[in-house]
Amino acid sequence: MAKPLTDHFSEALYQQGVIPVIVLEQVADAVPLAEALGAGDLSVLEITLRSSVGLECIQTIAKYNRWMVGAGTVLNRDDARRAIDSGAQFVVSPGLDDGTVQYCQDRNIPIVPGVCTPSEAQRAIHMGLRLVKFFPAEAFGGVATLKALRGPFPNLKFVPTGGIGLETLDAYLELPNVLAVGGSWMVARALLESKNFSQITQLAHFARDRVKNLRHEGLGNLG
Repeated sequence: MAKPLTDHFSEALYQQGVIPVIVLEQVADAVPLAEALGAGDLSVLEITLRSSVGLECIQTIAKYNRWMVGAGTVLNRDDARRAIDSGAQFVVSPGLDDGTVQYCQDRNIPIVPGVCTPSEAQRAIHMGLRLVKFFPAEAFGGVATLKALRGPFPNLKFVPTGGIGLETLDAYLELPNVLAVGGSWMVARALLESKNFSQITQLAHFARDRVKNLRHEGLGNLG
């Protein structure tokens, strides 16, 4: 029997461990950036809708079969519809919006909505979710908060995002309730503006090596 799409998605996130959170200002940079990240062993990419060309960048990358591209900063059902119609294979939202979650569930598209409190985590579980974004991670207690949330919500997995860099990456990845970490340090604005794709590849490689060293083989965090 084939695994449900959400299981495949969760497995892909766990295996990669680090999800680049991307803000693109030029469509022409979309494929070169995806190629640079792919060369660094990052193939699950989140393109945010924070720029006017976000949807077009998703559409451009989605034409290829080399990457799993999703939409970030999805704020409502209309955003979700446009993103999915543009080829987004998953949706990431900064907050927990019932209509957006329901829309994605109805279309069998994985959604990772943002939560930062126990009440929001409990709401997410009642909506049938088992994977959420912890955002903004560093501003809401970071590793300590995620450790505290594990007790009452042992089956909920998190993708912490917001203020995380290489210096704190290991501490998050070591948590059993963290599936992957979202970050923008390997796709920083300065690197994109200078089109320093070789440095982006190096940073991606370095992040993946950290993940591999911590997790080795297997899917322990998916249980």
